[in-house]
Amino acid sequence: MAKPKPDSTPDSPPDRLSNDPRSPYFSTAALERDVGIRFKGVEKTNVEEYCISEGWIRVAAGKALDRYGNPLTIKLTGTVEAWFKSKPPG
Repeated sequence: MAKPKPDSTPDSPPDRLSNDPRSPYFSTAALERDVGIRFKGVEKTNVEEYCISEGWIRVAAGKALDRYGNPLTIKLTGTVEAWFKSKPPG
């Protein structure tokens, strides 16, 4: 008896995701679906990067920029939940 084939596109976001194109954790497909982040029970809209398994997020530190023009970020630890806000295309 054949096992059912797992869905090729899971309906949950990746464990770790960054919105910086230079990062190895950048994913255009995931970002196009608009990922929602809840950190310590509060929905956040200013998350630059997150990791669910390690329990942290990176958020911009105000309007401060580093010497390369990238926003300075602060790493916050706690419970992280992620979900897709939109349905998959197709």
